Amino acid sequence: MNRLSQSLLTPLAALMLTSGTITLMVQPPVMAQEQSQRTLTVQGQGSVFIPATIAQVSLGVEVDAETAEAAQQQAARQSSAVVELLRSRNVDKLQTSGVRLNPIYSRRDNQQVISGYRASNIVSFQISTDAAGELLDTAVSRGATRINGVNFVADDAAIAEARDRALQEATLDARSQADVVLSSLNLQRREIVSINISGSQYGSPPVRYQRMEAMAADASTPIEGGEQQITASVTLEVRY
Repeated sequence: MNRLSQSLLTPLAALMLTSGTITLMVQPPVMAQEQSQRTLTVQGQGSVFIPATIAQVSLGVEVDAETAEAAQQQAARQSSAVVELLRSRNVDKLQTSGVRLNPIYSRRDNQQVISGYRASNIVSFQISTDAAGELLDTAVSRGATRINGVNFVADDAAIAEARDRALQEATLDARSQADVVLSSLNLQRREIVSINISGSQYGSPPVRYQRMEAMAADASTPIEGGEQQITASVTLEVRY
């Protein structure tokens, strides 16, 4: 063995060579660390449906007139009557969501000219789903000409309770997935090393209305709130 080779031998290797044996050295701490890093990541899903008991409504007045002043005054009169009705029904979260006054254009002699003005006043509010249909009918009779949309949601307490249930379902689903996979491989779940939670809410599809100039007096608007879906996702990192 040349001098260079001898210089590269560690004392432990030199001792092993002089004894006439070569032994493979195992480092238990490294193996233990590798085993502790064996993890499986699973994602569980949970879903709960609850009744949508609140209607979120957007409606208002839109009128056309020859002058801007006439359009604005007419819209103000009709809007005041609608707002007075809504206040008398003790609706929640009543607020003005839009006020507009725009010119109406038409073509005369190949030129674009102003032929009138359009004023609108839109309000939004919340009311019990059961009372929404009758209130929409009455609002139209008091001067409302637009129902822009109706969305349905559950109340805050019901949503919070449903989210807890959805999280429980998602957690059990994730743990069950981990147990199935590990048992199929003759392995055992030891401990959960990390947890990640995410959630989202999906309401029932909104009911959309186009501009309404009038509504038959003998017609009643049917309102069905349906159900709101509350979902949650839980991701577990499991050591085995």
